[in-house]
Amino acid sequence: MRKTEKTIQEQEAIIAEYLLGGTTYRKLGAKHGVDFRAIHHWVTRFQGKPVRKVKPTIKPTDELPKEELPTDVKQLQEELRKAKLHNKLLNAIIDIAIAIPRSQNQHD
Repeated sequence: MRKTEKTIQEQEAIIAEYLLGGTTYRKLGAKHGVDFRAIHHWVTRFQGKPVRKVKPTIKPTDELPKEELPTDVKQLQEELRKAKLHNKLLNAIIDIAIAIPRSQNQHD
């Protein structure tokens, strides 16, 4: 869409048309030859809301260097393997305990 400068009165008329409802920024933009993002900006500013120019980016403060990542993944895979093995062992012990008759399990 071509950038067309609108006067304050034209902007206010477009804002009012949007606030009356029944239309979208895109429809208004097409109707008035204005980029829909500009209309969103005008409406947001009119409503007294802060206008965000740049999307916030999440930057971890303790970002790991890329070289360390494979080592960490390998370490986590090893820990997972050990945990699965431990789980199998505990399940086997439980199965054995269940299989032993109660009379043999009690010491007389």
